[in-house]
Amino acid sequence: MALDLDAIYTDLHRHPELSFQETRTAGIIAQRLTELGIEFEEGIGRTGLAAVIRNDDNADDGERGPVVWLRADMDGLPVEERTGLAYASTARGVDPQGLDVPVMHACGHDMHVTALLGALERLVATTDEWRGTVVAVFQPAEEYGAGSQAMIADGVFDRFPRPDIVLGQHVTVLPTGTIGVRPGTQMAASDGLRVTLLGRGGHGSRPQATIDPVVMAAATVMRLQTIVSRETDPRHVAVVTVGSIHAGLKNNIIPAEAVLELSLRYTDDEARARVLEKVERIVRAEAAASGAEEEPVIRVDHSLPPTINDDEATARLSAAFTRAFGDDKVVDPGMFTGSEDVSWFAREAGVPLVFWFWGGVDPQVYADAAASGSIERDIPTNHSPFFAPLLQPTLDNGVANLVTAAREFLARR
Repeated sequence: MALDLDAIYTDLHRHPELSFQETRTAGIIAQRLTELGIEFEEGIGRTGLAAVIRNDDNADDGERGPVVWLRADMDGLPVEERTGLAYASTARGVDPQGLDVPVMHACGHDMHVTALLGALERLVATTDEWRGTVVAVFQPAEEYGAGSQAMIADGVFDRFPRPDIVLGQHVTVLPTGTIGVRPGTQMAASDGLRVTLLGRGGHGSRPQATIDPVVMAAATVMRLQTIVSRETDPRHVAVVTVGSIHAGLKNNIIPAEAVLELSLRYTDDEARARVLEKVERIVRAEAAASGAEEEPVIRVDHSLPPTINDDEATARLSAAFTRAFGDDKVVDPGMFTGSEDVSWFAREAGVPLVFWFWGGVDPQVYADAAASGSIERDIPTNHSPFFAPLLQPTLDNGVANLVTAAREFLARR
């Protein structure tokens, strides 16, 4: 019985789970893999799964075929959905700070999981046409930048055939039917920083007796913006975002500390070193300017390398996509300043990576927005509470992309 991919997708979309909490999602994946008769293991890297299709029997040359890894991420985000979809999420979860938060698949990981299940179904049904091994990796905690390393630390390379190539895809704001892929740096490197500014608390009516970390935080946030606007060559890529500020509990209490959470992006290690040095300099200088009696605490919560596509493998896959879908469907999307942890699999194994984007926007809607110059305003992007890929043909396209990519690097019968 064929998988009902639309139903799987809408169910996953209704029931997103935060990073390292994807137990229901993993259970659904496990159920579908069982239905397909595919060998798999659960609980890798806490909530991850890996599945394998071994199709090397009776090889004419007596040698094993290629090992192709296909990867999809599973986690949702602490975002309250506002899409108005009939299958919109109303789920809630508890974040690492113990806070009750809304949860949404605001980055399309539900689409990634479902497309990979559909691709596995099709590959199982056509084993007489290809030879080799397919390993499907359903990875947790991409949004924390920690899931791939958790699976590696948990022995995924020892428990499954090591890859000859790692392949992955991400749905995004391109027209449906479009595939965006480029050689070299496809996505930026990033660091997530937690900065704790230490002041001296007291009564809101007596600010002179305190060292106000709220003012310190405000000054720091504004000064951090000059790293890109005044200290980075305009020809280079760098992003400094302060994504959250937490300080205080009541209007008449000056708190003792303020916490900033930063997202930093760059294309290479040299740029990373420059930006990190500037962030630290500014944080410490603003604390000193505020008269802080204690040094601020700067902690790196995660660090991701750039997502770099192998030149030769990307050229080969781009040609395969062009043959399958048409020359007008394959584009160079430019470098994305978002970041991914998929490359850890390829880096650890020492093999090529190709990671591409596929479109989830109605082509007419996209064309109208492009004509009016309003794409960024009118088409919600990943991580938006309004992000909603067009279910079809986006899902079928995602399946076809993965099957085409896997078959390109597997041996033919």
